[in-house]
Amino acid sequence: MDKEKCPCCSDLLYSECCEPLIKKISLPKTAEKLMRSRYSAYAKTEIEYLINTTHESKRGLYNAKTMTEWSVNAQWLKLEIISTKDGLIHDNLGQVEFIAHYRQNGIQEFLHELSYFKKENDQWFYVNGINPVKKIIPKTKVGRNDPCPCGRGKKYKKCCEK
Repeated sequence: MDKEKCPCCSDLLYSECCEPLIKKISLPKTAEKLMRSRYSAYAKTEIEYLINTTHESKRGLYNAKTMTEWSVNAQWLKLEIISTKDGLIHDNLGQVEFIAHYRQNGIQEFLHELSYFKKENDQWFYVNGINPVKKIIPKTKVGRNDPCPCGRGKKYKKCCEK
């Protein structure tokens, strides 16, 4: 039996968390669960799932080849859910703010996004997202004792390096 932790940082096993969603065994019941499973899909290079869970009106904006390259070339470190608004079982719209931490070309980076979701026929879809961060943080190597570039005011070793 596979004892691999889920990449979405839920502390559950992958086989009990995001894998059943990605493998189409079940559907995500909330917008946050879809967000988590999409992060796991990037970590597992499950691009078809990412495309299929993007709202039909937005699918043409995404390129499977580009998504695959990013998925493969990044080391997915952790998903941090900042907040959720609506997106529960009985809702039809939801928002999830998250930070996806990853390393690419030896540099630790992150994607901070406020994502919008819509449920149609009992299935949640990613619609789009915006970057809520106003300041641009340069992509440079950060020392362990330097302030973390995420802006939380902690040292890098106590924050995003983990």
